[in-house]
Amino acid sequence: MTQTPAAPQNDDAGAPAGARVLDGKATAKALKADLTDRVAALKARGITPGLGTVLVGADPGSQSYVAGKHRDCAEVGINSIQVELPAETTQEQLLTEIEKLNTDPACTGYIVQLPLPKHLDTQKVLEAISPEKDADGLHPMNLGRLVANVNDEISTPLPCTPKGCVDLLDHYELDMRGKHVVVVGRGVTIGRPIGLLLTRREINATVTLCHTGTEDLPAHLGSADVVVAAAGVKHMIDPADLKPGVIALDVGVTREVNPETGKAKIYGDFAPGIEAVASWYSPNPGGVGPMTRAELLANVVLTAERALSE
Repeated sequence: MTQTPAAPQNDDAGAPAGARVLDGKATAKALKADLTDRVAALKARGITPGLGTVLVGADPGSQSYVAGKHRDCAEVGINSIQVELPAETTQEQLLTEIEKLNTDPACTGYIVQLPLPKHLDTQKVLEAISPEKDADGLHPMNLGRLVANVNDEISTPLPCTPKGCVDLLDHYELDMRGKHVVVVGRGVTIGRPIGLLLTRREINATVTLCHTGTEDLPAHLGSADVVVAAAGVKHMIDPADLKPGVIALDVGVTREVNPETGKAKIYGDFAPGIEAVASWYSPNPGGVGPMTRAELLANVVLTAERALSE
């Protein structure tokens, strides 16, 4: 699932004349084509993978995201299991639904869509998910296994967004060995775990994690070969702070709703002009987002394949 990238052309000052796009939509399409074949092979052996989603409340962004996941399921042949609960659902009621999915043989893996309503304990909910059915790869046990495993193959689900970043770079044959990667943002879905993946020996990058407590962020950004922007703050990173030729992955999401039209628009963390500085960049939307959804399916399929081989 790779293609040979063409080198970007440089101007007389040594800066890239224009960045090449890390196309998450095209890469996810290739990944889903592979998953379609693998699901067909599983079905031929009597196994149909099933992805479950638990949605509490009626947040428009969450509803749209979950609907997209189930469209993806239909595309590759995975069964969909949808659990939709009202916003006033109690902690006990939600945990009861989670236990049903933990014991449902038709459910290979599932996710609880975040954010949850404020009266629910998100950490307790996530810990109640069976680690083997953790399609997001964010259960503390699975993250702990990632921490402990530097060299060997990982047999548990990996966090979807970090894995999507790594696979997107790999699709374009961008070797991270020895590269200095600066990650901006320390959230559990991307900022913290991506360093665990990138510093595994098979990838061998060096990672600096920056956050709101980091002093002189521009100095860190200016030394980076690769920047993963995952703070979720609109246009917080000025392209002028980056060195020419940087590889830029825009993962942070800011959703703004137009009060007149009611329509939402998504913005990334890189300010306009990143295309003139970077050698490669992933746009937002259209970059890592589609990869995250595809990696969710990949975790479900891989779990089914491993169960069949045990």
